Amino acid sequence: MVRTKTKKLRGGHYGRGMKSGRGKGKRGGSGMAGLGGHKKIWLIIHDKNHYGVHGFTSHSTTYENPITLRQLNDRYEVLKASGYVENDVIDLESAGYTKLLASGNFEIKCKIKIPKATEKSINKLSNHGITIEHD
Repeated sequence: MVRTKTKKLRGGHYGRGMKSGRGKGKRGGSGMAGLGGHKKIWLIIHDKNHYGVHGFTSHSTTYENPITLRQLNDRYEVLKASGYVENDVIDLESAGYTKLLASGNFEIKCKIKIPKATEKSINKLSNHGITIEHD
């Protein structure tokens, strides 16, 4: 069939037939439609990490920096050299620690200053005659 001048003026047809290229038709879906199918190659080239879970957002504003009794025993000399131990009082709060955990042992007679401590760590230290100042 020959196209008349009138039909030619009614809209383009390049590569899509006569009527399908006029509006929004035949473009493979809008937005991200078809990424799992006919737009798969585009996805592989331009957006490799489109699918899957990528990290998380922590909604917690508090940060705890704990220390165990074993770590305290190992770091005692370093804390003493840094000036966090004075008159048999270990100031773990000013050293940047926020919580004392019970794993391990600590047997040096002293007083420990820290914002939080677990019940088990308090019991362990009180058996050795060590007191804890906490909130």
